[in-house]
Amino acid sequence: MIEKSSADGMDFSPLITVLEGDFNMDKASATEIDTLDDSKQMSKGKPPRHISSMQHITSTTTSRLQLAVTAEVDVCSLVMKSLDENSEFSPVYRSGSCAEQGAKQLMEDEHICIDNLVQHLSASVELSSLGAFYGVFDGHGGTDAALFVRKNILRYIVEDSYFPLCVKKAIKNAFLKADYEFADDSSLDISSGTTALTAFIVGRRLIIANAGDCRAVLGRRGRAIELSKDHKPNCSSEKIRIEKLGGVVYDGYLNGQLSVARAIGDWHMKGPKGSACPLTPEPELQETDLSEDDEFLIMGCDGLWDVMSSQCAVTIARKELMIHNDPERCSRELVREALKRNTCDNLTVIVVCFSPDPPQRIEIRMQSRVRRSISAEGLNLLKGVLDGYP
Repeated sequence: MIEKSSADGMDFSPLITVLEGDFNMDKASATEIDTLDDSKQMSKGKPPRHISSMQHITSTTTSRLQLAVTAEVDVCSLVMKSLDENSEFSPVYRSGSCAEQGAKQLMEDEHICIDNLVQHLSASVELSSLGAFYGVFDGHGGTDAALFVRKNILRYIVEDSYFPLCVKKAIKNAFLKADYEFADDSSLDISSGTTALTAFIVGRRLIIANAGDCRAVLGRRGRAIELSKDHKPNCSSEKIRIEKLGGVVYDGYLNGQLSVARAIGDWHMKGPKGSACPLTPEPELQETDLSEDDEFLIMGCDGLWDVMSSQCAVTIARKELMIHNDPERCSRELVREALKRNTCDNLTVIVVCFSPDPPQRIEIRMQSRVRRSISAEGLNLLKGVLDGYP
């Protein structure tokens, strides 16, 4: 466990990071930047800049760096604007949630549902279109970490310098900041931890961020589309990352202690701030442009997914919404079904609908001598039975 006194003296690593694959202007030398500029000049039939005096090169390096950062933000802004302008589909956000303690002695889950982000943020932040925000936080080792993240994660996102032009970078920075700020709060038990799954929606753009083993699943005309990956220590990509950083996976547990590979908190398992360690709070992000085929989103902790496949959950949710069109009743039914299947964990489920109308019945016509049809719900239920999830 990291003591508060030792944490205060440690340096923070930069919270603003460049996504993998991007050219990092901060790490580029002046020569490298000039080479890029020279190639642009030559393509326009102009002489390269190194023919000019060295004084000119030195004086313009800073301005070029600033222009590069500005250009990067402008690209994000342009993409967001073009998406809103070119689409006729405008989703409506309706959500419902249900949380149950289940078989555990303590309820450590937290969640948040905001259907109208513009109204929630009032005049503090300007958004180009309507938005929504949802989150599921599965705590362990106590409730402090999950409660802290639920209270602060949205504020960290909207206060980030990249928001609202580059929401993905703002979200990633917010996860890292939540981890650091939690470590500095002397009133909390920083050995507690939490997974974090968030959904940020602006217009029809959906951004899922996940660190841990909660899961987000999109219901697309009866089909389950997984938008996040469970970060289990024995997952091949996570195991490779863990072992490269000096950790071990023993019997499915990180360093024999934790059943997830990514989490906020758990500072007794982490090194100094900014240092690479096997347990990371960094989320994986998945971006999706919603269409008319996308009917609803299910977000749940591992207590749901331990006993139910993604397709089974979508089939149940769609059937319920066709009956009553109530996302809250739908989330309760998913929790009830998981309890029937004897889940051993806390349960938290959020269902978000993207239309005011219930899902429509879909019939698949089959060519034969006798005209028959089978509903998409029946087809997906049959798939669930064959997969071992009746």
